[in-house]
Amino acid sequence: MTEKTDQVAGLLLAAGGGRRLGGRPKALLEHRGRLLVERAADALRRAGCAPVHVVLGARADDVRERADLPGCVLVDNPEWAEGMGSSLRAGLASLCGSGARAALVSLVDQPGIGPEAMARVLAAHTSGESLVAASYDGTRGHPVLFGAAHWAGVAEAAVGDRGARDYLKAHGDEITLVECGDVAQPYDIDTPVDLDRLM
Repeated sequence: MTEKTDQVAGLLLAAGGGRRLGGRPKALLEHRGRLLVERAADALRRAGCAPVHVVLGARADDVRERADLPGCVLVDNPEWAEGMGSSLRAGLASLCGSGARAALVSLVDQPGIGPEAMARVLAAHTSGESLVAASYDGTRGHPVLFGAAHWAGVAEAAVGDRGARDYLKAHGDEITLVECGDVAQPYDIDTPVDLDRLM
């Protein structure tokens, strides 16, 4: 592991309750014999992130009991029902004091994004001021890397289900886009129809 990558923490947002999936938490969905939360956390580790913090919410006790997440820091978000913004705030707060200079943020419900795309975004990190995002045919997507200098601003802007969207829009000219469409597919598992992608 290089000096640069060991300063980037992985931050996996895995707290959602799967409202449009009939209340099935996304972290506990299975894909190719593994829970989505396990696959996503492992991808962050394989990309070179350390430490990896995983934000839990819906059925957090079940996730802790069932998921194999070695070396991960599990972060409880009691306000998970408020939306992704609360999980992003909880995750960034948990990283304060960790020594990380940046956080690579990934979503548990995007199993088409693996370590290859994550490693590309991580490799574009240059400092605590970095703001980097994967792009797919020129359209910004996940994962997103926030240098530590951005954490307070991101947390302040993260409300409801918008996550970091407003912050990224306001800082669009500072974002380095890294094309990942050749190594990843940025689909979400949001509705029962999407579950076919997990077969």
